[in-house]
Amino acid sequence: MEDQEMQLKVRRVTDKFTESMYVLANEPSVALYRLQEHVRRSLPELVQHKTDMQSWEEQSQGAIYTVEYACSAVKSMTNSSLYFKNIDGLLRQTISMKEQISSSQGRHIYLTFTSLKM
Repeated sequence: MEDQEMQLKVRRVTDKFTESMYVLANEPSVALYRLQEHVRRSLPELVQHKTDMQSWEEQSQGAIYTVEYACSAVKSMTNSSLYFKNIDGLLRQTISMKEQISSSQGRHIYLTFTSLKM
């Protein structure tokens, strides 16, 4: 009886040991398979997200450049107010000179016309 009992215990131990070895031998490969499966399923979506992000980055860079260019143009316009004031003053002087020339030519024509009548 002791012999049978001992054989039963040995068989249980060897069965448990064999089962443990089987689990240990196959578990990493199952984990790696699941990992590979996950990567294969999620990779196309990740690539699409990356492509979308690169496109959005390019659009953002373009918009940033446009805004910076517009800001520099506005600053240039603000700085050019002095030049516009000078142009305004010169135009006013020109208009005044033109009026003076026109009035002197008008007097000259009037004088010439009246002298011809006499």
